Amino acid sequence: MRDSIALRQQYHAAIDAEIAERVTRHRATIARLASARSVGGAPGVAPPPEPLVMLAQGDSWFDYPLSGNALSLAGTDIIAQLQGMGTTHPVIVNLAHYGESSTDEMSLPKQERMIQLLQDKSNWLSRGKPDAILFSAGGNDIAGDQFCIFLGYAAAGEAGLDTDRYEEALGMVKASYNDLIAFRDLYAPGVPIFAHCYDYPLPTGTHPDCIGPWLKPSLDYAGWNYTDGVTICRQALLGFRTMLQGLAADPANLFFLVDTQGTLDTSDWANELHPYPQGFAKLAAKFVMALQAVFPGRI
Repeated sequence: MRDSIALRQQYHAAIDAEIAERVTRHRATIARLASARSVGGAPGVAPPPEPLVMLAQGDSWFDYPLSGNALSLAGTDIIAQLQGMGTTHPVIVNLAHYGESSTDEMSLPKQERMIQLLQDKSNWLSRGKPDAILFSAGGNDIAGDQFCIFLGYAAAGEAGLDTDRYEEALGMVKASYNDLIAFRDLYAPGVPIFAHCYDYPLPTGTHPDCIGPWLKPSLDYAGWNYTDGVTICRQALLGFRTMLQGLAADPANLFFLVDTQGTLDTSDWANELHPYPQGFAKLAAKFVMALQAVFPGRI
């Protein structure tokens, strides 16, 4: 028992150290940009547009440490791709970590970390706060060994997706998103939130990079074949998107849904839940378009 607790403490300490290093690098980038802009360019030449400076919180779609079958220190996720996109590349301090549920992301320690970043204006450029908050959450609340909870049994003639139980789970995910909106209103008023709705996964059981699978074992257990599983997963993702569309429909939320569903081709998927780098690039391009609509000329 003690060994298990010690290992868990070491795991979380390693995550904290990694995030702290990202914050340190972000602060160095901001200091360098602020210094360069204060010096100015050549006389009569307009300075370049100020890059978007954003805060990201999320799961493995924002923090994916694998590339195909090999560990990639650079990452191949949406944030890694997004930072190299646009006419003016955005600057993003990424607090995301793979494997976290929406409730993990909005837990007390994570909110306290975001508060520290937001209250130190040296982390940002002229506005003194981020231009936007990027958020990726909900997949780990549903997918994984717990996925069986939301499935009916084929042998009993039940529906593939038990919508009552699934809606209960979505309620907790929605609570996390609503809490983020309330958090933003308190600590970063007026800063828009951009979130995505994943894409339709393929429950193949494929996991060449030694992680997963997250869907096929539960579908097999409940008696559903691959074709049924594709339909079930699609239904679940559509329900998730509908929930987020409801948040985006209220202008007071300053919440923008980046509609990523239908973006990936079959060949883009590296495993059941994550694409290859070219797939993450397609998803990041969706964020670029959404950000350009709100911040014309800034990215």
